[in-house]
Amino acid sequence: MIRRLTVWLVVIVTALAAGIALGGGPLSDIGDAPSQAATPPAKHTDPLADARAEFADAFPGSVGTELYAGRLAGQAVAVLTLPGADQELVDQLSNEVAAAGGEVSGAYALKRALLDVGEKTLVDTLGEQIVEQLGGDMVSADATTYDRIGQLIGRAVAARSEKSALAAGKVASLRASLKGARLLGVPDDEPQLASLVLVVTGHAVEPLILQGLVSGLAAAPLGVVVAGPTLDPGLASLRAEPPSRPVTTVDGTDVPAGRVATTMALVAAVTAPGGSFGASGSDGPVPLG
Repeated sequence: MIRRLTVWLVVIVTALAAGIALGGGPLSDIGDAPSQAATPPAKHTDPLADARAEFADAFPGSVGTELYAGRLAGQAVAVLTLPGADQELVDQLSNEVAAAGGEVSGAYALKRALLDVGEKTLVDTLGEQIVEQLGGDMVSADATTYDRIGQLIGRAVAARSEKSALAAGKVASLRASLKGARLLGVPDDEPQLASLVLVVTGHAVEPLILQGLVSGLAAAPLGVVVAGPTLDPGLASLRAEPPSRPVTTVDGTDVPAGRVATTMALVAAVTAPGGSFGASGSDGPVPLG
């Protein structure tokens, strides 16, 4: 009897050993079970995320009309786009100007040749020729290459007042020269001169060129606002080395709040040009004065 039990025990132990070795025994599933460490953590989604995003998008637009309160009424805005500017953004900003009671007088395109370092001689020579043809009082006597061309573009699109505006014939001649040299894209309908200028950023521009250009632009209108997306490198360069004339910068146009801030910057520029606003502006998110 004992011998028979011993034989059975040997058989059972042998079978178990073979099962474990071959992975077919009762412990074989242990090795196949995934460990907790290897199991990827479950993704937790915020059920309120969409609602928050919709609120963040809708809120600036809802309060914008109250903030604007027609404060751009009687003001015309010339929109100048750098190469690579987002046309959808330009349209959105134009709509905000209209919501504030203003009018976009015309949309002008600053061309690549104007901003290309390799075309500096062309820009310099053309600027000198235009001043010689239209009169030395067109620009300041100490203007450098890009400050000069900026002043000329400024006078082609804007004026602080009717008294300071160029005569219609000179405006037409100036626009034709800039367009013919492929430095500036001009609308076909010969828009009126604006009182404010909005520059919309695009591709990166050599900082010294951008600085000189917008400084020159600021000599003609009541104010110039340069706007672009959050942490735009062009705006960062203008803030690091401010132009010689007051220019307002606004970043954050990639969200509704930034577009509202841009419109409020145009409002403020009528009486107090300058300042750094928007998502990373040193003077706050929006001028409220």
